[in-house]
Amino acid sequence: MAKVGIMSMQRIINYGSFLQAYGLKSVLEELGHEVCFVDYHVGRPLAAGKEGYGTEWGRKIHKALDAMSLDAPMVQKIQYVLYKKDFAAKYHKILGLSSQPNYQSKLDVLLIGSDEVFNCIQGNLNVGYSPELFGKGHQADRLISYAASFGNTTLEKLKRYGKAGEVGELLKGFDALSVRDENSGKIVRSLTDREPSYHLDPVLIYDFMGKSRQIPDIAIREKYLIVYAYSGRISIEEAGWIRHYAKEKGWKVYAIGGVQRCADRFISCSPFEVLAYFRQAEAVITDTFHGTIFSVITHRRFAVLVRKSIGGSYGNEEKLMDLLERLGLENREVRDIHNVGEVLKEEVNYGKTEEIIKRERQRSLMYFIEDVK
Repeated sequence: MAKVGIMSMQRIINYGSFLQAYGLKSVLEELGHEVCFVDYHVGRPLAAGKEGYGTEWGRKIHKALDAMSLDAPMVQKIQYVLYKKDFAAKYHKILGLSSQPNYQSKLDVLLIGSDEVFNCIQGNLNVGYSPELFGKGHQADRLISYAASFGNTTLEKLKRYGKAGEVGELLKGFDALSVRDENSGKIVRSLTDREPSYHLDPVLIYDFMGKSRQIPDIAIREKYLIVYAYSGRISIEEAGWIRHYAKEKGWKVYAIGGVQRCADRFISCSPFEVLAYFRQAEAVITDTFHGTIFSVITHRRFAVLVRKSIGGSYGNEEKLMDLLERLGLENREVRDIHNVGEVLKEEVNYGKTEEIIKRERQRSLMYFIEDVK
């Protein structure tokens, strides 16, 4: 079998990045491959981001100060800072990551993906613009992608920042191209004249709920609603509505992944415990890609806050609407927080969705069998 290196967002500190990396590694190992993770050199961001962090310690201090400025109870902000601080030491070893990056590795196959590995026009200092995420300088016999995403990087942004030509030439060097959403597919077609394959995120492809023995049972007596969103993205109006809605239902509000002003508790836990908390929740409100997927694989009632990009502001419309449409769950979309209650009243037709996931798992396995060799 092949020696496979995965270049992904495996060192990014959030639950979605961890679980997609774990899921992809697990699927490839089940096929008999020897799997490791490969790191990339972080480049300078092309889009506007926070500057002046200087050293790594300077960046960590700034992040801690940013967290303390969030609109949330102080005890939860402290818990959030500690969760971020300890995440790598606690959980990266599960993926086989060491503290020293693995930049050079002779491989049979370098697989780039999943997650937003192609999202190169953004201000995240942990990623920046790195041509290595498009395969530049790789040392593998074969170069492929799996469920790779440009996120909210669009073709127009690539042209505006003068990177369309370079990215296009690098994409042409792939032996096989797989993306997870139509925005990414459109970019690949435009820059390479190739039609990529479309595949679902590894958190859907690997059967976490059926196979993972690391998901614990949790004993919680109270009923709760999960808000799964990055810190600072739930507006004051949205937070007020959520708190009022949960109070009417007699539910507590648990914040996972980020602190929220409406939360009764911030849950700091392992990535596998996240799925345990989701499995027991009364409902979920999220504005993230993986928060949506966690809701789906645990069969929760959920509502997805969809936001349009305006100027340089954060937008999730491209990736979330594409995901909901692929899973036949367009009715979980919410553009106005005041409509969340109506959405959560509706049961989710998981029978239909599970059929889609079952079919897509087979398609992904065939892709790996044919292109990982």
